[in-house]
Amino acid sequence: MYAKVRDKSNGKVYVIAESRLGQLPVKAKASGKKQAPSKGSNAEAAQDGLDKESYELLVKIPGPYLVGLKYTPLFDFFIELQETAFRVIADNYVTDDSGTGVVHCAPAFGEDDHRVCLAAGIFETAGLVVAVDDDGCFIEKISDFKGRYVKEADKDIISAVKDKGRLVSKGSIEHSYPFCWRSGTPLIYRAVPSWFVKVEKIKDQLLECNKETYWVPDYVKEKRFHNWLEGARDWAISRSRFWGTPLPLWMSQDRKEIVVMDSIEKLEKLSGVKVTDLHRHYVDDITIPSKRGPKFGTLKRVDDVFDCWFESGSMPYAYIHYPFENRELFEKNFPGNFVAEGLDQTRGWFYTLMVLSTALFGKPAFKNLICNGLVLAEDGKKMSKSKKNYPSPKDLIDEFGADSLRLYLVNSPVVRAESLRFKRTGVFAVVKDVFLPWYNAYRFFVQNAKRLEVEGLASFSPMEQAVLLKSSNVLDHWINSATESLVSFVHQEMDAYRLYTVVPYLVKYIDYLTNIYVRLNRKRFKGRTGEEDCRISLSTLYHVLVTTCVVMAPFTPFFTEVLYQNLRKVSSKSEESIHFCKFPSTTGERDERVEQSVNRMVTIIDLARNIRERHNKALKTPLKEMVVVHPDNDFLEDITGKLKEYVMEEINVKTVTPCNDPLMYASLRAEPNFSVLGKRLGKDMGKVSNVVKKMTQEQILDFEKSGEISFFGHCLKLDDIKVVRQFKRPENVSEKEIDAAGDGDVLVILDLRADQSLFEAGVAREVVNRIQKLRKTAQLEPADPVDVYYESVGSDKNTLEEILKSQDQYIRDALGSPIMPKEMAPTDDVILGEESHNVHDMSFVICIARSTPILAPDLLSHASGKSNHVEALRVYLLSRSLSRLKNQFQAGKGMITVDCIEGYPPVSLLLGKHVFLSAGDFYLASRS
Repeated sequence: MYAKVRDKSNGKVYVIAESRLGQLPVKAKASGKKQAPSKGSNAEAAQDGLDKESYELLVKIPGPYLVGLKYTPLFDFFIELQETAFRVIADNYVTDDSGTGVVHCAPAFGEDDHRVCLAAGIFETAGLVVAVDDDGCFIEKISDFKGRYVKEADKDIISAVKDKGRLVSKGSIEHSYPFCWRSGTPLIYRAVPSWFVKVEKIKDQLLECNKETYWVPDYVKEKRFHNWLEGARDWAISRSRFWGTPLPLWMSQDRKEIVVMDSIEKLEKLSGVKVTDLHRHYVDDITIPSKRGPKFGTLKRVDDVFDCWFESGSMPYAYIHYPFENRELFEKNFPGNFVAEGLDQTRGWFYTLMVLSTALFGKPAFKNLICNGLVLAEDGKKMSKSKKNYPSPKDLIDEFGADSLRLYLVNSPVVRAESLRFKRTGVFAVVKDVFLPWYNAYRFFVQNAKRLEVEGLASFSPMEQAVLLKSSNVLDHWINSATESLVSFVHQEMDAYRLYTVVPYLVKYIDYLTNIYVRLNRKRFKGRTGEEDCRISLSTLYHVLVTTCVVMAPFTPFFTEVLYQNLRKVSSKSEESIHFCKFPSTTGERDERVEQSVNRMVTIIDLARNIRERHNKALKTPLKEMVVVHPDNDFLEDITGKLKEYVMEEINVKTVTPCNDPLMYASLRAEPNFSVLGKRLGKDMGKVSNVVKKMTQEQILDFEKSGEISFFGHCLKLDDIKVVRQFKRPENVSEKEIDAAGDGDVLVILDLRADQSLFEAGVAREVVNRIQKLRKTAQLEPADPVDVYYESVGSDKNTLEEILKSQDQYIRDALGSPIMPKEMAPTDDVILGEESHNVHDMSFVICIARSTPILAPDLLSHASGKSNHVEALRVYLLSRSLSRLKNQFQAGKGMITVDCIEGYPPVSLLLGKHVFLSAGDFYLASRS
C-alpha cells in the first residue's frame, strides 16, 4: 500500500510506501527546534509514523494502481524517450523496509533493473541506453557531468537535484559494495554487448546429466548445483580483452553475415592466408570475402575473446586437440572418472564442464566429483596476500613436511565442502598423532632387525606371509586382521571418494600398532622368547609396515617412500618405488573374533587404568587380582587365555579372574537412548522411557540375550537401550580396597590391597624403570650390550638386596641381563652412566658399564700356566668388537682358537667356560 502526502511547508506532493511514512524528514520550526510528536488528534499519525504537523495524508493507494503512470524525470538528458520510458512498472525485488518503496531503474546498470525493464518493453524500440563509457565516465550526452568519473560526480548530482527543488532528504547508508581486488577501487555494473550460449534451451537435459554424476558431499549436487541448473540463464561467453582465445567469428560490416571458423583449415581456405598462430595479433587482420559478392566488402573477426571459463569447461577434449586428433583416446576415456575443485566452482568450472559436454555430447563431463570447501585464515576471514593473514606454506613444509600439511587438509572439513580455519597447530598435531608414532614403530622394527646381526645371528629376511598366518601368537593374527581391515576400509572409502574418513581410521590403526602390537610384543622383538619367535614377530611387523605404507602412499607420498626405500632392502621382490607398487587387494582373511577380543582387551586395560588413576596407584605398583565380569564365555576365555599375559603385564596384576554372572558383582540399570529413540517414538517417548527405566534385572538380562524387547508396540533393539552396570561392592570392604569401572557389557574390578610380595614386585619395577631411563640418558641404542650394577647406600642395605634377589627373574626378563652388586664390577670397566635414587625410602646408586669379555679365574692352567699369556689373551679379547667376537664363537659352535699372540702357543677358548662375553654372563654362571 502506498500513500500520497503533501508537504505543508511548500505544497509538494510525494508518493511513498505506507510503511516508510515515518522516514519523511521532520520539518524544523522557526525557533530551529524540531517538532515533537503531537498528542490527541494526532494519535493516528503516531500509528502510521507520519508527522501530521509537517505533512498531510491525502490518500492511500494500492501499488497496482500506480503501474503505468508517467512521471517527469529528474534530468531531461533522454527526454526524447518519454514515449516508452519514465513510467511506473512493478516487481517484487523492491522491498518496503528501506528507502521509499519506489526505486529508479537503470537497465544498463543492474541485473534486476535490466530484467524488469526488458519485460516491460522499456527499451524495445529505442534500444538500451548506456550513459557511462568504458572508463567509468559520463558520456557527452550527459552534458552537465560529461567526462566526470561517476563516483566523483555524486556530490554535484545531489546539488543539481537540490537546485531543481526535487531533493527531499539526503544521508549516508553503509552497505557491502564490490571493489576491484587488484586496485581497491569501487566497481560499477554496466551492460556490455556479449555473445551467448543458449543454456536455457538445454536446461532439462542438464538436469538429467547431473543425475548421472556422483558427488562428495552429495548435498552440493542435490541442492546447490541442482538449484543453479534449474535457474540457469543463457551464458555470456565473450569478454572485451586483448589476451585470451579469440572468438572464431567473422562478421560483415552490416552484421548480416557471420561465419564460424571451426578449424584452422577452414580459415586458411576462406582467407587464403597461412595461419601459424591463433592469438589476436595474428588473426585479427585476417579477412574473408563476403559470399554475397564484392560490394558487401569483407568479413572481419569480432573483437571479443572467450571467457576463460569457456576454455576451462572445454578441457576434457581441448587438451588432446579433439576432434582433430586422439579421437579414439577421447571416446574411450570420456566422461572422465574424477574431478575435484572448490565449492565456488558449482557456478564456475563444474557448471561449464556440464554445459559444454551436455550441449556437445549429451552426457556429463565427469562421473565422480569431490567438492572442496574454502581454507580460511585462523580468524575465519578470507586468506589474503595483501593482509598476509596466513602462515607461509613453504615455512610449514620446511618445518612439518609436505605430507603433514596434506594430511591435515585431507582430514579437515574442507574435503566435505565446508570451510576450514587453518591453524598451524593443526599441522603439528598431525605430526604428533600420526607420523611420530608411525615412525617409532618403523624405527623399533629397524633397531631389532639390526640387533640380530649385532648379536651374531643371521641377517633378517622377512618370512612369507603364508607362513606368518600360521603363527600361534594371537597378536600376530590380530594385527594381520587389523591390517586387512585397514586395506578393506581404504578400498571402500576411496571407491566412494570419501577422503575425510581415512585419516581418523589410520590414526586409530597406528595407535593400535604402536601401543598394542609393538608395546605388548617387546620381549618377542628383543629375542627374549627365542630366535624363531623373534623372527616371526619381526616379519609380521615388516609386512604390516610395508602394507600400511603402500595403502597410505596416495595420502603421504614422501613419508611412505622414505620408509619403503629402507624396508625394500631386505626383499628382492620389491618394486623400485612405493609408487610402482600395486594397491593391496583385499584377501578377505580377517578374524573378526580376534579383532573384537583385542578391542575388548583394550577396553579392559583402559578401565583398569582409570581405576588406578582414581586411587593414585601407579602402574609400577603390582596388584593382587583383577576380576572381569562379562556374560560371554568366549570373550572371557580370550581374556583369560591367549590374551591373559598381555592383560596382566599392562595392568600389572598377579591374577585375572573371569566371571560370567553379571549379577554377582553388579546391579543392572536400563536407560533409553534418547538421541536414537526421540525421533522414532515421537509422543510415545515419555511412556516408553518410563517403562525402560523400570526394567527388572531379569528383563535386562533377557533383553541382552535376545537383542530386543517391545513396549507399547515399539520394538527396541540393543542400540536403543543402554545397560548400565553399577558395581556392587562386597560387604565390609571399602572403596579404597576394591573398586570397579564399567563400559557397556563389561565390568572390571581391581583388588587394591597391598601385601609384601606386591611391594617387592613394585620396587623391582621402579628399579628397572630407573635403569631404562639411565640408558636413554647415556644415549644408548636398544641393542647396545651393557652390564648393570647397583649399590645400596641406605641404612637398611640388606632389604633392597633381598628384594632384587626375589625379583631376579622379572629383572632379567625386563632388561635382558641381571643386575649385580657394584663390588662385582671389573676395575677397568668403562662406566657409561651413574645415578642415585630413592624408592620407598631405600637409597641406592645405579651404574651401567659397557659389556666387556671376562676371563674365567681358572684360565691360567689352560693357557700354558703363564700369567703373561692370560694377560695377553685378555688384551686381545678386549681389542675385539663384541659383536664380531660373538659371531666368531657362534661360527665355531662356542669355541675359538687364538693363535695370533706372538711368543705364545695357540689356545682354544670355550664360551661359558674360559670366556664370558659380559660380566652379567659370568655372574649368572658363577651363581649356578
